[in-house]
Amino acid sequence: MSSSTSKPFGGGLTGDRVSLTTPSQPATAISSTSASKPTGGKEKVPLSTHLIAGGVAGLAEALACHPLDTIKVRMQLSKSRKAKGLKPLGFFATGRQIAARETPLGLYKGLGAVISGIVPKMAIRFASFETYKGWLSSSDGKISPGATFIAGLGAGATEAVAVVTPMEVIKIRLQAQQHSLADPLDIPRYRNAAHAAFTIVREEGAATLYRGVSLTALRQATNQGVNFTAYQQFKKWALDFQPQYKETGVLPSWQTMVLGLVSGAMGPFSNAPIDTIKTRIQKASHVPGETAMSRLTKVTSEMFRNEGAKAFYKGITPRVLRVAPGQAIVFTVYERVKKMIDYAKGTNLGAEYDE
Repeated sequence: MSSSTSKPFGGGLTGDRVSLTTPSQPATAISSTSASKPTGGKEKVPLSTHLIAGGVAGLAEALACHPLDTIKVRMQLSKSRKAKGLKPLGFFATGRQIAARETPLGLYKGLGAVISGIVPKMAIRFASFETYKGWLSSSDGKISPGATFIAGLGAGATEAVAVVTPMEVIKIRLQAQQHSLADPLDIPRYRNAAHAAFTIVREEGAATLYRGVSLTALRQATNQGVNFTAYQQFKKWALDFQPQYKETGVLPSWQTMVLGLVSGAMGPFSNAPIDTIKTRIQKASHVPGETAMSRLTKVTSEMFRNEGAKAFYKGITPRVLRVAPGQAIVFTVYERVKKMIDYAKGTNLGAEYDE
C-alpha cells in the first residue's frame, strides 16, 4: 500500500503528494520496520535468496580453486611411483608435472563438469541447510550447535545424492586422463564433461554415475556438518565481540573470509580416508558382478596392503589448500550476494510501497 496520496490534504489546492506518516516516524522508518521486520521477530530470508546467493558463491569457488582439486585427485590416484620404489610426488611437484606434460590448462581438466554441477550443488547446500535449520529451531527461532551440526549433515547428504556424486564421477574420469592439451593427436577417451557422461552411461550403465554415493554422502555430510557448525559458531562469537555489526548480522568481508578459511580447513581432516577411497572407486571402470560392498572392501584392502596407512591421507595438503580457501570464498560471496539481494529488494520497495 502506498504511503502517500495525491489528494489535497488540509485545504491544499495544488494536489501535492502528502505523506500519511507522522513526523516522528518517517516513511523510511516504516519501510524498514514493517517491510523487513514483521511483527514477532526477524524477517525470514526467502528460499530464492539462498538459491541465488549459493549458486553465485559456488561458481566463484570453482573458478578460483579447481587446479588444486585436480592436483588432489592426481595425488590420490598415484600408484606407479610407489610400485617402482620411488617417493610419491608432493603437492607442488604434482602441479608442475601436470603443467609441464599437459600444459597449464591441464590443471582445469573436469572444470566443465564442476561448473555444470557447482551452481545447483551450492544452491541446494545453502537452501537445504536453511530448511533443515528451520525445522530444528526452537519456537523463538534459536538453534543449538548440535542442531546446526545435524542440519549441516543433512545439507551435505542432500547435495551428495542430488548433484555431487554424478558430477564427481565425471570430473574424476576427466582429471585422471594424462593427455597433453597442446597435442591435437593426443586424443583422450573422454573429450569433455558431456562426452564423458554419455560414454560412461553407454558403456557402464547409468548406475555408474552413482558409484560411491554412500561414501560421497558420508564425506559431504561430515564436511558440511563440521563446516556450518564451526562457521556459525565463529560468526556468533565475532558478532558478540563486535556489537556494531550485531544489528545487521553482516561482518566485514575480510572477517567472513577468515572464518570461512578456518571452518573450511576442519572438514578435510575429519574425513580424508573416506575421500581417498571414494576417488579410487569412482575412477575405476565397471566390473561385472561386483557389488558396492565388495568394491569398497577390495579398494580399501589393496590400498592398505600395497601402499600402507599413509595412502589414505594422500592429497590431504591440496585438499585442505583447496577446500579451506574455497569455503572462504563461498561464505564471503554468499554473504555479499545475499546482502545485495536484500538491498535490491529494499530499494525496489522504497518508501512508497509499504504494506
